[in-house]
Amino acid sequence: MRQAGILAAAGIYALTRHVDRLSQDHENARMLAQGLAQIKEFTVDPSRVQTNMIFFTLEPSRFKALQAYLKERGILISGREKVRLVTHLDVSAEDIGVVIGAFKDYFSR
Repeated sequence: MRQAGILAAAGIYALTRHVDRLSQDHENARMLAQGLAQIKEFTVDPSRVQTNMIFFTLEPSRFKALQAYLKERGILISGREKVRLVTHLDVSAEDIGVVIGAFKDYFSR
């Protein structure tokens, strides 16, 4: 709990300066989910996206290869079978398009 003040400060900063732009993160997440839902290899339900997080599952053997492919393109993901993608202040709508394109490229090989 020594670092609780540092975490609290980050939370206060976000609440006082970035609440108004949360809707942009949520819209980016919906856009990402809609793009990923077009890929038949896994299931993403855009109607379930209500925040800035998208969840999907992928068999572990495919995850490692996807992770390496995306890393080569500057996109970092972690997880195993269940993957969580998160949009935030540093992720633009343009970035979402790049990520969707990378996922589509990977699964079209």
